[in-house]
Amino acid sequence: MLGVIVFAHGSRDPLWRLPVESVAQQISSRDPSAAVSCAYLELCEPDIATAARKMVQAGVTQVRVLPLFFGMGKHAREDLPVLMRDLRLAHPAVQFEQLPAAGEDPRLTALLAQIALEPAS
Repeated sequence: MLGVIVFAHGSRDPLWRLPVESVAQQISSRDPSAAVSCAYLELCEPDIATAARKMVQAGVTQVRVLPLFFGMGKHAREDLPVLMRDLRLAHPAVQFEQLPAAGEDPRLTALLAQIALEPAS
């Protein structure tokens, strides 16, 4: 069973979470069989360990982590690999895959350029 964790920094502002949750909802609607959860580095819950534990308890055997960072800053480059290592150690029977930071996908940067150039509606 596939699980996807949409991983973001976190904020005390509850409205900040809405776009993150929207990505998770889009994933769920594209693949209703996938378990999907948001997780946050700090300032919000759940953290990535909690989200992964709940997925494993639900029978997920493969977890893809989508870092919603625009680039490979310190959190994506240093903090997330440590968290991924900890997940693999805590759940050795589960396959964990760290996807590239969302902002590093050329499809996203092309979409942002398209949005910037479209006439306002």
